[in-house]
Amino acid sequence: MAAISFDPPLRRARPGALPWVARLQLGAALLWMLAGLALGLAMAASGDFALRSVHSHVQLLGWVTLCLTGLTYAVLPDAAVSMLARWHVALHNIGLPVMVTALAAHHSGLPAAEPFIALGSILAFGGLVAFALAVRRVL
Repeated sequence: MAAISFDPPLRRARPGALPWVARLQLGAALLWMLAGLALGLAMAASGDFALRSVHSHVQLLGWVTLCLTGLTYAVLPDAAVSMLARWHVALHNIGLPVMVTALAAHHSGLPAAEPFIALGSILAFGGLVAFALAVRRVL
């Protein structure tokens, strides 16, 4: 007697199965996750936690937020094809590295980096406003 399986067969996602913004956000999220883990491990190994706010921003605005926005675009593909989605991806992915790099520089004793923290924060914020509007349009 043959065994009955209730598990669906595993399938690979087709290359075009996800909107490009979802793929980009999910890919970037994975990079930020690894960067945040590496920073956390480095801080733990050294016992120096001066960059803990950088680690937090990398994990929350990088890994978590990019992953959630990528998954949202995968579930709501109509939101992913809007100009607002393009603005979101551009602003978030430009603002975040500017912000965390400047934040690390500021915590490392470079007060001149402070305006760049603000610039990166404003860009990332603007991107997330565009995301919220893109999603709201299709709900």
